Order: sequence, then C-alpha cells, then structure tokens
Amino acid sequence: MNRTSPAGTPSADTFHVYDTTLRDGAQREGISYSVSDKLAVARTLDSLGVGFIEGGWPGALPKDTEFFQRAADGELELRHSVLTAFGATRRPGVSVREDAQVAALLDSRAPVVTLVAKSDRRHIERALRTEVEENCAMVADTVRHLVEHGRRVFLDAEHFFDGYAHDSDTALRVLEAAVHAGADLVCLCDTNGGQLPTGLAHTVEEVVERTGFRVGIHCQDDTGCAVANTLAAVQAGATHVQCTANGYGERAGNADLFAVIGNLETKLDIPVLPEGNLGELSRVSHALAEVANLAPDTHQAYVGTSTFAHKAGLHASAIKVDPELYNHIEPERVGNGMRVLVTEMAGRASLELKAAELGLDLSGSPEAVTGAVQRVKELEAHGWSFEGADASLELLLRRELALAEQRARGTEDGVAPRDSFGAPFELESYRVSLDHRPDGQVVSEVTVKLHVRGERVIATAEGNGPVNALDAALRTALVPRLPWLDEVELVDYKVRILTDTSGTDAVTRVLVESRDEHREWTTVGVHGNIVEASWYALRDAFAHKAIRRSEVAEASLPKGG
Repeated sequence: MNRTSPAGTPSADTFHVYDTTLRDGAQREGISYSVSDKLAVARTLDSLGVGFIEGGWPGALPKDTEFFQRAADGELELRHSVLTAFGATRRPGVSVREDAQVAALLDSRAPVVTLVAKSDRRHIERALRTEVEENCAMVADTVRHLVEHGRRVFLDAEHFFDGYAHDSDTALRVLEAAVHAGADLVCLCDTNGGQLPTGLAHTVEEVVERTGFRVGIHCQDDTGCAVANTLAAVQAGATHVQCTANGYGERAGNADLFAVIGNLETKLDIPVLPEGNLGELSRVSHALAEVANLAPDTHQAYVGTSTFAHKAGLHASAIKVDPELYNHIEPERVGNGMRVLVTEMAGRASLELKAAELGLDLSGSPEAVTGAVQRVKELEAHGWSFEGADASLELLLRRELALAEQRARGTEDGVAPRDSFGAPFELESYRVSLDHRPDGQVVSEVTVKLHVRGERVIATAEGNGPVNALDAALRTALVPRLPWLDEVELVDYKVRILTDTSGTDAVTRVLVESRDEHREWTTVGVHGNIVEASWYALRDAFAHKAIRRSEVAEASLPKGG
C-alpha cells in the first residue's frame, strides 16, 4: 500500500479506514454540527489521512445537502480522503430514476456513495413491508444506477448479524444483489451493537468463505465491544472498517476511530495512514472534541491525557529503569506523552520522575526526595491532591530542595511546611464581608494586607463572590508593584467538598487554572473554609508565575567568562 496516495486510487485501496463521524457520530446525544462545523471536521479528518469521510445524507437532511453543495463548490479541498455520501436504496415499487432520494445522492457530486439496505428478513417484511425479492431488486437497481453514473458504491448491510443468525440465506442474497450489480464491497453492520468478538468473527469468516466478496465492518458499542469487534472482524478477513471520532454515535456510540487506527498500526501492522501521520492521532482527537463541544475523554485508549499516566509507586520504580516495562507502546508514536502522577501512593521513584518531568533534578538530593514523599503523604491525608495540580507540586518540590540545601549549610529558616515557596509577597491578613443590598444584589468585599518588597500594602476590592473579590484585591495590591502579574489570567475554578474520616466535618478542595500568553498551569488549595482554600491556590498560582518568570530572566542574562 502506498501510504501517501489518495484513498480513491487503486494503490491505496488495500485497506479502508472509513469515517462516519459526520453522519453516524452526529447522532450522539448533545452533538449538533453546523455546516461550518462539518466542513471543519472533514478538513481535520483529511489532515489525519483517513481513507473515506462520510459527509452525511444529502436529500434527507438540509444541512447535509448544503454541506455537499459547499464541498463540491470548492470549500472542501481534500488531500488524502475521499468524500462519501450516504443514502438509501430506491423505495419499494418506485423506479430508481424517479426516486428523489437517489437523485439527491447523484446531485451531491460525491464520488463514492454508501447505500444502506435491510439484510434481516424480519426488517424487510415488517419495517419495509415488502418481500425479499423486491428488497434485493431495490438494492440491485440502485447500485447499478449509481455505477452507471460513475459513482463507486459501498453497501451497508443493516442489522446483518442479527439477520444472518435468523435467516442466513436472505442476508447473503442481499449481499449478492449488491455485488452482482457493481458494488465494490459489502459492509456488515452490527446495528444493534449486541455482538461479541468471537461470534462476530466467526460470522465474518463464514461470509468471506461463502461469498468471496470484499467485506467491511461497522460496529456499535452497546456491549462495550465495538473496537474489539472491529479488530476481530479484520482478523477474520474484513478490509474496510467504519468508525467515528472518539466513538461518537447513537446510544453507547460506535467503534472509536483512534483506538481502531492505533491498534491496526501498532498491533496488527496494517498501515492505514500517510507516513508520519500516526503521531497526529491525539491532536486530531482533541481537535474534534472541541468542534463537538464535548470534553475529551481523559482515559480514552491511545489519545487520552491519562492513558500513559502512572500512579502507583511500583510502576514508577519500573518506569525509571525502562519506560517500556509499563507502557504498551511509546506514547509519542500516537502524539501522546507519559506522565507520572504523584499521590499518597507515590514512592521515591515517582517523585524523582515527576520532578524530572517538571524540569527539576532530585537525583543529587535524597533528603529532598524523602521530605517531598513525606510531605505529599501528609497533605493528601488531609484532602490535598496533586494529580491535577502540577504547579503546586512543583512549588512543594522546589521548597524541599531549598530546605535540604539550607540544612546542608546549617541555615534552615524554619518556614512552616505549608508556606508557598517563591511567592513574591507575604500575607499579613485578609478580611471578607458580604453586603446584601436593597435591590437583592449580594456583593463580596475583601481587604488584604500584604508585604511586598519590604512595603506594607493594604487594598480593598469587590467581587461577585468572596473568591472573585479576593483575587481582585490581590491584583489591586500587587500589580502596581509587580506589573507582570497582570499577565496572569484565572481561566477555571473548581470546587470539591470533601469529608474527613469521621464524616462529620467537610473540607473544601479548590483547583485554580491560570494562564499567560505562553502556557497554562493549575494549583490546589485545601481548607475547611472555601476562601482560605482559594487563597492557597491563588497564592501558588502567582508564586509559580514568579518562579518561571525569574528563570526566564536568568536564562536571558549573558554568561560570564
């Protein structure tokens, strides 16, 4: 297979990856693509290099009709993929030339058409209310008509596995009608998503042996086996796989495009993307989640941000020796990366690996490692969590390194363990008040007293809540003296209420996500009072910015001779 050829050329036709995000994936609850969204999705999928992009059902849905019109008029230029239109066969008792839906498929100007047809005798007789003979004629007439007009045709055999189990002869007659009329392949659809890998593979293998046809596979995920079923079908002889980005689809969804591609390329050695594009898998997954306005699944196979994240100390010890011991592939192959999570489970290896990930070297300071392990476990016992707060963890590690150096010099300063390392200010006190006004508006007011570069500063600010007011008061006090803090933007604020082991006293964990023009970082604070918890997280956010800024400034200084 020539990995750089367009999917529609014979040299790239050995194995098909067929994406149906814009049709089947769009049936997921909560997804509603505009035409502009659909064009963006198609461009992104083409950049990955999938073989075929099913754009929707022209003639049945106005947005899909417009999508194909705009694509054909030049708004969609595909380098790797072939655009495909989806539609039904002619209706029972209607001439194919008089069927408006079939005409719309030709009007779409898509070079490939995928037709859906009933292959379960019960559906033919009860849903279509026609005979098997007429159903097969509908398939043959429509395929032949489209082929005569220069279209390449695939057939989706709907409810195939259920139909084959009920009446295999009827199911095979439908496939024969399509292929004998000129269809390139027949795709066996697990429409209800009820199949398991062993049984599905047996059916696929039997169909290939009985017919000799080129066979594809389309799996829904109602048993949680869509990806496994797809791969089982490939191993049984299927050479065309239909998937959706991130497994989007009706009910439980479809086979996940990225898991299927990852397994085909890295496990089955079937090259399906242009050379070098496997490393785009994670980027494309997240980009398509953004268009769908859905949060990415952090635990998604191959592309999730937690997929190569290791938490247990035992794992980290092995990874320190050889990362391949606990990673099934190199994460970078699919555009992902390995992370080490630091929790109460963390051992010395976890902390050393995480420190290296954050740009710190703890290898020469075993005392700092010991102190950091102990401190993390103490804090997590009281509700702190550093899994999603790398910036706060980095400050803790830096502080332990500094304390270890002070002890080595005999100059330990006795700073309290929870004090932030690197904050360019010290808190004297803050006061919070609420003002319930006659018009029903509730306004928070915060007064802070800080020491900045030897100067005592007092500032007051209002906000729509105590945390907002605290952030505003800090900025009022600090920005005139530390102007670079104005670059820091608070972009997310999460609160979780925790309980201690007795279950009687609630504590609050706050996560604050901040960013500047270069990067984002997250800090954490925990306390029985939400304002105090927020203070810890905000303080760490500013401290982390201060440290990174000082490092950049130091790196820009000319080196002495």
